[in-house]
This record gives sequence, structure tokens and C-alpha cells, in this order.
Amino acid sequence: MKIVDQLDLSGKRVLIRVDFNVPLKEGQVADDTRLRASLPTIKYAQGAQARVILCSHLGRPKGERRPEFSLAPVAKRLSELLGQEVKFAPDCIGPEVEEMVRELREGEVLLLENLRFHKGETKNDPEFAKALAKLAEVYVNDAFAVSHRAHASVVGVTEYITECAAGFCLAREIKYLSQLLTSPVKPVAAVIGGAKVSTKIGLLTNLLPKIDKLFIGGAMANTFLKALGLEVGRSFCEEEYLEEARRVLTEAEGAGVKVYLPVDVIIAESQESTAGEAVSIKQIPPDKAAYDLGPETVSYFAEALSQMGTIVLNGPMGLFENPAFAKATVALARRIAASNAVTIAGGGDTLRALKEAGVATAFSYLSTGGGAFLEFLEGKTLPGVAALEKRS
Repeated sequence: MKIVDQLDLSGKRVLIRVDFNVPLKEGQVADDTRLRASLPTIKYAQGAQARVILCSHLGRPKGERRPEFSLAPVAKRLSELLGQEVKFAPDCIGPEVEEMVRELREGEVLLLENLRFHKGETKNDPEFAKALAKLAEVYVNDAFAVSHRAHASVVGVTEYITECAAGFCLAREIKYLSQLLTSPVKPVAAVIGGAKVSTKIGLLTNLLPKIDKLFIGGAMANTFLKALGLEVGRSFCEEEYLEEARRVLTEAEGAGVKVYLPVDVIIAESQESTAGEAVSIKQIPPDKAAYDLGPETVSYFAEALSQMGTIVLNGPMGLFENPAFAKATVALARRIAASNAVTIAGGGDTLRALKEAGVATAFSYLSTGGGAFLEFLEGKTLPGVAALEKRS
């Protein structure tokens, strides 16, 4: 696929699909990480004397115009980051928006209102895609986080704009994740957490031939422990995935991949508990549940990770939203960040955990995608990327 700096943007109307799906609090942007990730592409287009049109979704308004999902606060914060006014359109298509685009001068930026106020966005409706395409002469996708969605602003619009390219953020994502799958610095370790095995089976299956060590934490570890015949009390466990967990362990053994599971956990009566108790995985009582990895497991994992060439992290190691069960997530994040390995992390919960641990900037690469990150590492073709390749 072409990259934005391979195109002539001078004087052209450039529609950039960005990912401004950010948290809002009291009418203001609470976390501007995704806005900052888009700045290199936006500033490049401005410097190339383009007339810049930005489009994004925010939340899930389900095709309805709902004020709490307006991108107006995002326009305000982006204006501060760019040091100039970002104009804001009351809609993303239609005569009024088209007039605002016509009035744009070179180097100016216009942010369109939430794409998902229209049902045609998520349905990849051709008429909605045409209406978007009508606004521009060049299309740039810089939103990796939505590139696994066949939506109008990601896929449909490329059918009606001849010049299409990837933005710098999207291109960088593809570069790092492709390198992880095809030519990583060895040996390679995958540290996978989160709640459900069901959402990670594809990821685990695709990674096994490419890694040397697999570390399993989070609530999903309970399913693996039970698959091995251990009792997990009231811990969250996907009983219907016990056989899948056994299959992963068998395939790992066949591929020569060493699997690391918890040796101790932090148990408590409920997820609202303010403190827990460390016990062996063989001593989880029937009336309590595991909510975090224990200190012995943290040391065990950290030691085994010490000589890795590449480490990919996805998912928290425990119920990190509760400070009582965040210790393993924070401790392992800090140990991974301090290693000499190429360190890659992705997923919304993962990035939030890294920020809380104070080590987000210490990782080699942080993926802005959640579902897209997982699907890419599962070996799936992302519709948004395929659409750009088709146009190159």
C-alpha cells in the first residue's frame, strides 16, 4: 500500500480517517493519546498545503444523533495540540458540510461530526460512502484501530476516491506487527492475559509457531488451570473452552513452546474486596475466587522473561481496575519495560494498565488497536488494509 508521503497533496482536499474514539469527561477529552498519534499525518498534510478533512467515530450512537457522542470536544482539544483552530462541521455529509469543505484554505483543518450518527457508516452503505468521497480528492486511512471493520469510512470510500494511502500511524502499526510475525528478534515471548480464552484462541493458535515462550495470566489462566484438573473455586472460568485450552497446551508442546501458567494467585471473596490472600494454585478454596497472579508467579514469569529478544504483551494479569488486584499487572509491565527486548503491547485494557504502571513510554511500540491488534496477530486480513492495497 502507498504511504501518504508518496502522494502529491498540494492544494488537494484530503480526507483522513483518524481514530478519535477517545474518553470524554465533563465535556472534555480525558485521554488525548489517540489524538497525538494522528498528529504526524495531519501535520504532514498541512505542510504539504493540503486542505485537511478529518473523520472519525466516537462511541456507539447506533445511527442516532446523540449529543454525548459529539466530536465537538475533540475539535477543541485538537486545536490546542495543533496550535491553530480546527473547524468543526455539524455533520459528516451533506450540502452544509460540502460548503465548509469548499471554503477550506490550504493548511486548514476541518473535523467532521461523528460518522456513526449515520447508520450507513457501520453498514458500509455505498450511498453514504459516496457522500463521504464527494468531499475529497485523496483518502488517507490513519486509523489502525478500526481497520478490521468493513465500514464506509474505512473500506467503502476507497471505491470512490482514486488516490488512497496509509497514514504514518497505520503504516507504523503494520510495520511493527508484521515484523513480529515474520522476522522478530529471537527468542520471542508472548504474555497473554485478559478474562476470556474464547477471545484469544485465534491469537494463541497463530502465535505458537512463531514464539518460544507463552505466558498465560489474567482470568483466562483459570480455564487453563481447570483444563489441567485443578479446582479454581468461584474464579471466572469458561467451562466450554476446557478442551480448546488443552488443545493449545498440546500444540505448544508439539511446537517446542514452553508454557508458563500461574503457580500462585491472589484470592478474595469478591471483586470489590479491598485486599486478597496469596495461595498456591492447588489451594484455591471453593468459596473464593482468584483475581490476580501471586508474588511467586510474578517472580517466576519475570525470571523466564529476562533473556527474551522480543516480548509481546496483550491483556492485564488480573482485575487491575481494583488496586487490590493490580499488583501483578503493574509489576510485570515494569519488568518487561525494563528489559532489553523489543517490547510490543496492544489492546485498550493493556494500554491503560501500562499508563497506570507508568511505563507506557518505555515500550518499543504500543499498538493503538484493540480488536485490530488481535485480528492482525491472528493472521487475519484487515479489510481497511486490503482496501488500500487494492488501490496501490
